[in-house]
Amino acid sequence: MTINYTIGDATQPTGTGQKLITHICNDRGGWGSGFVLALNRHSLTPRQAYRRWYMNGSDGSIPFALGEAQIVNYTDGVWVANMIAQHGIRHDPNDPPAVRYDALRSTLTKVADYAHRGISVPSVHMPRIGCGLGGGSWDEIEPIINDTLIARGIPVTVYDLEEP
Repeated sequence: MTINYTIGDATQPTGTGQKLITHICNDRGGWGSGFVLALNRHSLTPRQAYRRWYMNGSDGSIPFALGEAQIVNYTDGVWVANMIAQHGIRHDPNDPPAVRYDALRSTLTKVADYAHRGISVPSVHMPRIGCGLGGGSWDEIEPIINDTLIARGIPVTVYDLEEP
């Protein structure tokens, strides 16, 4: 099994059955640019859950911290994983990357665990997480996805809005 790359909108995943959209959030409570704006067009639930998680410092037993993931309902049959894998907010493309690869590995491992027991998600969908505002490298991120999701038999589709 390998990552499936496609042209399309990750907020509208293709295929049948339940789906899980993953994206990276920062550890500062900021939700106002990048992929989250596209999520907001379809549902404010992920934003509201993330902000509540940040304000409360936890979501039940899940602390608001790097390496943690929060799973929330998005639309009928589609869930969103708010993954805390970015330290701070990167304001300038010349700033060092804000994405934290170790935190990403931790969050994707939790997503894989959840996909196997929680809602029995048959597939995971995402943009090229960590490569936009997070400033990360897909050459670093792709192997983490392979190690945490693909290796456990979870199909992953990565969406690009246009040809990369």
